[in-house]
Amino acid sequence: MQLSDKTAGRIAGPPVSSVAVSEGTRSSADDQAIPVAISLRGLTKRYGAVAAVDGLDLEIREGEFLTLLGSSGCGKTTTLMLIAGFERPDAGDIVLSGRSVVGVPPHKRRIGVVFQNYALFPHLTVFENVAFALRNLRWPRQRVKERVKELLEMVALEDLAGRSPAQLSGGQQQRVAIARALAFEPEVLLLDEPLGALDRRLRELMLQELRRLHRILGVTMVYVTHDQDEALAMSDRIALMRDGRLLALGSPRELYEAPNGEYAASFIGDTNVIEGSAESSNTALVGGQRVTVGEELTAGRSVRFGLRPERIVLNGMAEGLLTEPATVEEVVYLGETTKYRLRARSGITLLAVQSNSPGTRHFDIGEEVVAGWHSDDLQVLDTGS
Repeated sequence: MQLSDKTAGRIAGPPVSSVAVSEGTRSSADDQAIPVAISLRGLTKRYGAVAAVDGLDLEIREGEFLTLLGSSGCGKTTTLMLIAGFERPDAGDIVLSGRSVVGVPPHKRRIGVVFQNYALFPHLTVFENVAFALRNLRWPRQRVKERVKELLEMVALEDLAGRSPAQLSGGQQQRVAIARALAFEPEVLLLDEPLGALDRRLRELMLQELRRLHRILGVTMVYVTHDQDEALAMSDRIALMRDGRLLALGSPRELYEAPNGEYAASFIGDTNVIEGSAESSNTALVGGQRVTVGEELTAGRSVRFGLRPERIVLNGMAEGLLTEPATVEEVVYLGETTKYRLRARSGITLLAVQSNSPGTRHFDIGEEVVAGWHSDDLQVLDTGS
């Protein structure tokens, strides 16, 4: 039995009514009733022999907050630039509100963009930065003044209208960039890793601000990040990308609790990957213990399971727990939680996370413990069929 553990994460956000995984999508009747704001059909972009985006099919619903999530080089930013019109696809179509926009220049797509570096004009004031696009569109002077005032109030910067970008903090600059992108009332707002340059506390505050603005405006937002915490906290749905393709699509809860494979399970949150053996069509042996699963298995084949670290109970007494005696090898205190790396007697390594709530017992390196979990906590990642 082998096990590997991956990078950290947490679950947050409400579920939606359907999930689409692997290379296609599944929608319920309720989902189909929601208007589609953006439809990407067979979208492909190549740079030489490399396909940055490879036949991508994705429908983004009107008014939703959709996150394109993935590691560097997976194609998420290229997809955003294709939607915005800064890149032209080699194949496929981009349909915005029912019409193809391939070949339509960016300024005619009614799409706002917030870049990672904010791209503010350093020689213009906050007011002038927000007003820039409106003046290019030849809005009347009074209407520009009213619209900019409205937006600066929305992002709580009305008292800083006369300052230059250099006189603002990173969070204030980001809010100016968002106000400028929203100035001409776009149908869609695209955000390319806008929190990457901020410290942790400011990033958390700006996440709250973006959620607030999305609730107020109801505009369709497409957000690019490699940060799973941001994706889980912000999104109505997450589109997980890999090698230019859509690997999984669903709500944060769906992708976290029912990943469609080992990559999805390990990228979105910590996971322990455990190898077992299928005994029958619905039972498997894991560490010599029999578990019942909902997926169809092939007897005699290996099965790979995912087990979230927070599902592991240390020295628990609950009935029905599957158990592994283990030794604590590493302890990482994180304030709200503590992470334990355990070496099980069977030889596997387990990562466990415990809340640091009052009364919780803590363990030291070298201490003997019993790691336990319920069979329902095992996620089938690969049936081996």
